[in-house]
Amino acid sequence: MAVADTTLDAARQVASGAPAPAEIIARARALIPALTKRSLEGRRQRSVPDETIADMQRAGFFRVLQPKRWGGYEMDLHTFYEVQLALAEGDMSTAWIYGVSGVHPWFMAAGKATGAEGGFRLSGHWRYASCCDHCDWALLGALVVKGDGGPPEGRVFLVPRSDYESVDTWQVSGLQGTGSWDVIVEDVFVPVYRTQSMLDNFLLKGPGQVLNTASLYRLPFGQIFVRGISTAALGALQGMLNALVDYSKTRVTRAGGRSAENPFVQLLCAETAAAIDEMKSVLHRNFGNLHTYAKRGETPPLEERLQYKFQSTAVTERCTLLAARIFKATGAAGLSEDLPFGGILADLMAGRQHISNQYEFVGSSWGGVMFGLENKDLMI
Repeated sequence: MAVADTTLDAARQVASGAPAPAEIIARARALIPALTKRSLEGRRQRSVPDETIADMQRAGFFRVLQPKRWGGYEMDLHTFYEVQLALAEGDMSTAWIYGVSGVHPWFMAAGKATGAEGGFRLSGHWRYASCCDHCDWALLGALVVKGDGGPPEGRVFLVPRSDYESVDTWQVSGLQGTGSWDVIVEDVFVPVYRTQSMLDNFLLKGPGQVLNTASLYRLPFGQIFVRGISTAALGALQGMLNALVDYSKTRVTRAGGRSAENPFVQLLCAETAAAIDEMKSVLHRNFGNLHTYAKRGETPPLEERLQYKFQSTAVTERCTLLAARIFKATGAAGLSEDLPFGGILADLMAGRQHISNQYEFVGSSWGGVMFGLENKDLMI
């Protein structure tokens, strides 16, 4: 049934003038060599190169999750994450900004907002705004202070570039190419139609879901966002494994043996390949299950959403530990900038620092619910 559905979807895409999902994925894989070559340049410039952004726009990657009514392709999440995995094989920073920026066409608490006639007045200072120098809009979270003294309400605000300042503070040791600068907003009016309640988002009651009726837009944003953050790590680990296999075919160690004949290197390659396969299978299985709920018009159970978020956050942890072992297996030569190993490990370690990749915290939340404790995480 899955194969038939995929074939039918592909036929509909062709009929509508949009590329088929397989073509979009193939375009991403075709970019891997170029992304690999540009990776060091991105680190040094602390920004994804302009030609990479142009390549991604030409390939239609930012339209994958965009509604058809706005000129998008409205494809499934399998396609979106396969594109991200492919981009990460070439450069994790590129995949990272795709995971963050590419999901915004789907979605359409560092600041403070107050109510105003027809909307809100927003102020704040947000850190780690990945790819903001290449974007025309920013999606910012803030707490709305209520005049009645009640608890503040979490909302998301869509703000044009003309209304915020970008400040380059991104002096870091990993994921340099993401250009995750600071964004500052000072008392800007945001009309209500460019905001959304985080609680409504959690309850799958966003205003856009009234107009965009496909099951794709009935999925929890928290699930899509956290996977956009962790999936880059999975693709980067695949790229690191590919590099290790190629490098080990010709490398001779100081002890005189070929790396390709070293049983410890062989085992490491097998363990890494098996782990990648397992984590990719869980990724696609989980979203297959979420799509099933969406097609039935049902909200996924709380514990299942917590489980899926934990499985997402655990990806970066596992990938980083395996990458550290791969880096060790390359010896002192792995320190060279001419080889990708040190850079990929640094990117993975940087990615692990993101709040969405703190698997101990997320695991604690899931475990707490198992014991009957209250869940306080709305980003699921």
